[in-house]
Amino acid sequence: MSEPALQLPFARIARQREADRLGMLIFLATEVMLFGGVFAGALTVRLLHPGEYVHASQQMHYWLGGINTAVLLTSSLLVALAVSAVRDGRARLSGWLLGGAIGFALAFLVIKFTEYAIEWNDGVVPVYSPAHLAGSVHELVMTVYFIGTGLHALHVTVGTILLGTMIWPLGAARSDTGATTVGNAALYWHFVDIVWIFLYPTLYLAR
Repeated sequence: MSEPALQLPFARIARQREADRLGMLIFLATEVMLFGGVFAGALTVRLLHPGEYVHASQQMHYWLGGINTAVLLTSSLLVALAVSAVRDGRARLSGWLLGGAIGFALAFLVIKFTEYAIEWNDGVVPVYSPAHLAGSVHELVMTVYFIGTGLHALHVTVGTILLGTMIWPLGAARSDTGATTVGNAALYWHFVDIVWIFLYPTLYLAR
């Protein structure tokens, strides 16, 4: 793989790559603060209303969440292998691996929105909850759930688009920017996966 073009104000390629990576890490730090608010909200509700929190969690479809956990972990593995393939100069293989990761990401979204549809039919969607749930702790827990998983689904969507740009004919997987750009996209995707790994037990497995 050829070296990426050197951009001003950098004097060396190595320093340019370090700056690219640092920029992504700073961005991910802001994302940690965003989701940190969600986890802080969930922790607060659980500490104040432990019984109601557990009861609401027991009504969530943990088996769908478990399937989605396996789906995202598989997608993350494919992305890691894609980065390795790019570093080895195998852009075509990297493209196929990223395509597989995108397929799993789309499967995650399909399963998640199927779960949302089930919860709509169950009458547990905040604001549209039945009168006996309106203003209850159960509705509060579900509000935290929908904010957390909704934000995460949005990040999965953004990540899917980002991975798609890596395999587009003019994307990084087939251009000189190669491993650095794909590696930064992989960092974002691994972050999305890690967030779900914490969301799943926090919301679904509170027993």
